[in-house]
Amino acid sequence: MVSRTLALLFVAAFGSACVFAQGDKAMLDKTTPPPPAPAAQPSASVTAEDRGDIFMAKKMYREAIEAYQAGKPNDPILLNKIGIAYHQSLQLDSARRSYERAIKVKPDFVEAMNNLGTIYYYHKSYRRAIGWYNKAIKLGPNDAKAASFYMNRGTAWFARKQDEKMNQDYEMAMKLDPDVFEHHSNVGQILEERSVEDRARYHFEMAKLYAKSGRNELALQNLRKALEEGFKDKKKMQDAPEFATLKESPEFKELMTLEPRVL
Repeated sequence: MVSRTLALLFVAAFGSACVFAQGDKAMLDKTTPPPPAPAAQPSASVTAEDRGDIFMAKKMYREAIEAYQAGKPNDPILLNKIGIAYHQSLQLDSARRSYERAIKVKPDFVEAMNNLGTIYYYHKSYRRAIGWYNKAIKLGPNDAKAASFYMNRGTAWFARKQDEKMNQDYEMAMKLDPDVFEHHSNVGQILEERSVEDRARYHFEMAKLYAKSGRNELALQNLRKALEEGFKDKKKMQDAPEFATLKESPEFKELMTLEPRVL
């Protein structure tokens, strides 16, 4: 009898404890904040090329060079980008050596060939520039990338006053990439040469190209730029067959009333 009484007391005591513990747990579940979510996995580490590209976008060319140089020493892409960074900071001998190293490592590296051509163009060695553009065009794919090569070669032909060849290259460039002349960037692997001495004649020729392709707004913009740069032969503008559809437009007529800027 005594044993049975003790057993009942034991069950009663521990049963109450279990009920209390469950109630206490329920209260804790309501008041205790959930555990923090696991931390996000860290993203892949930034490469030397990524860091260099960031500096290039900020036009911090010395820092870009140092960042690229921290990568693999014989990586042709990095060597080409180092050349571009030197090029943008007008350290042209260093740029040339970097392009040449890139081509030595990768003999079919058309981007570096094009960029090496722009070095010779800067030094007014147009024949050698055209030679490198020829190699880039011959070895590269006939796609939007090649548009820059044709544009650069056309600009070199323009410098040599061979306008017919320039027009052929410019038309091909626009066929491959209609907006090739509207690009504005110093980040990437391909340099586009836009510096010309006779800017008035250059904008006149660009106006004809845009008019020929039906892009009349850009044609008018370049005609205006030609006049602003001192283009004086308005009869040549009026007689150009490319402007036949523009002659009756109010914008064209207004341009014909403007006086060329005296340079």
